[in-house]
Amino acid sequence: MDFTYNDEQRMLADSLRKLVADNWSFDARRARAANPELDRLAWQSLADLGVTGLLVPEASGGFGEGANTLLVTQLELGRSLVAEPIIPSAVICTTVLAQSDNPAIVDTCLGQMADGTLVCALAYLEGSQRNSLTPVETRAEQSASGYTISGAKKLVWGGAQADRLIVSALLNDALALFLVPADAQGVAVTDFPTMDGYRCANVVLNGVVLPDDALIAVGEDAEKALELGLDFGVAALCAHAAGAMETLVQTTVEYLKTRRQFGRPLVDFQALQHKLAEMLVWQEHGMSMAYVAARGLAEHDAGDRARQVSAAKVAIAEAGRFIGEHAVQLHGGIGVTRELDVGDYFKWLTYVSYLLGSTDYHLTRVEQQVFAA
Repeated sequence: MDFTYNDEQRMLADSLRKLVADNWSFDARRARAANPELDRLAWQSLADLGVTGLLVPEASGGFGEGANTLLVTQLELGRSLVAEPIIPSAVICTTVLAQSDNPAIVDTCLGQMADGTLVCALAYLEGSQRNSLTPVETRAEQSASGYTISGAKKLVWGGAQADRLIVSALLNDALALFLVPADAQGVAVTDFPTMDGYRCANVVLNGVVLPDDALIAVGEDAEKALELGLDFGVAALCAHAAGAMETLVQTTVEYLKTRRQFGRPLVDFQALQHKLAEMLVWQEHGMSMAYVAARGLAEHDAGDRARQVSAAKVAIAEAGRFIGEHAVQLHGGIGVTRELDVGDYFKWLTYVSYLLGSTDYHLTRVEQQVFAA
């Protein structure tokens, strides 16, 4: 896979970088993070550049791009910690919905997601689960008019900002995915901020009645769609983190150039130069792993895809933690104050270890695929 930017990708990256620089300043980003509701104007500006329709098939009104262009956009979004639900909606949910054989969903929802009028979130974790994809308590019952779902989901990334939820449930003891309107009767969404500046929600479904065409997939098809969607999400997360690491290293270098001690810039001290060199090595390592994750998405074999994506996620988390911790240390006490965004980047890079599967989960996933081979 060639990751050299073509003309279209270069134009997209330049346009996105300018948009983010103009509209996602330090204060604007924090103001949006404090608001539980989605800033629809900001979201639409991203949609107008094609970010929300990137993975939507051309037949459904999108651009039908692949992992290469996904990498391009997430690097730019990560550099400025854009917290809008691009990964949960435009990456994970779009990928899941695109695997459906339900024409009502494919023909209607994907086009709306591409133009920015529809935002979705994936609700799959519940109870004491940390990484399992199989629901335990959420169940669906089929009736003559459709389906009835009851259960509860936790840690739904961007759940309160979504118009519709992709909910996993057991249907006759088989995994099933349903598209549920967030404002449907019986749905209760409780929003809360997370330590990394993003937002999640807990969702309770109490006898939610759905029509027949709300079923996205069931059985093996549902399992494959869910796994593929999450793998795309992890790959996007890796690129997002790589962009954040690049900004944090640059910020630290600039700080050491301007901060003076003993009449000299801090960057003149050899011990600190060595620390910066280590951070740069880890930054390049993180970028390489983002490429590995994107490359893994092109694998036709699900096991090979899982191995590459999970291995990259583990490495990205390690690199992000190293860069975040050393950036804070080199800034000193001011590195953890709200006056600088160093702390924001540190918290985000730390949280990468837990998003979309913990490090232990992804290590186990790699181990299973290695021994299966």
